[in-house]
Amino acid sequence: MSVDLKDLPKCPIAVVLKLISSKWKFFILRDLLAGTKRFCELKKSTGCSQKILTAKLREMENDELIERKVFAEVPPRVEYTLTDVGYSIAPVLDAMAQWGTDYKEYCRIKSKLK
Repeated sequence: MSVDLKDLPKCPIAVVLKLISSKWKFFILRDLLAGTKRFCELKKSTGCSQKILTAKLREMENDELIERKVFAEVPPRVEYTLTDVGYSIAPVLDAMAQWGTDYKEYCRIKSKLK
């Protein structure tokens, strides 16, 4: 699996949006920033359906944001971990979280002024 440069938009912001433009991908990234998780853990913590979660995990694996490790056990065990590239998006998510917090505070203050 390798990302093909010709499939990426010219605009760098569009590249980010292409890679993580799903709310489910944000939740997956958020959870994997804390460490390796199993499929069932991600399903429970994100609230995502099995079908959508499988699709988003595959997309993220193809984009080399996450690694999938399958253990030959019964029952089968699959774990997901962020790659170094996946971890490198942490500052972007942190900035978005801060902006969201600031915006909520702005709305709270504005509502008190009315």
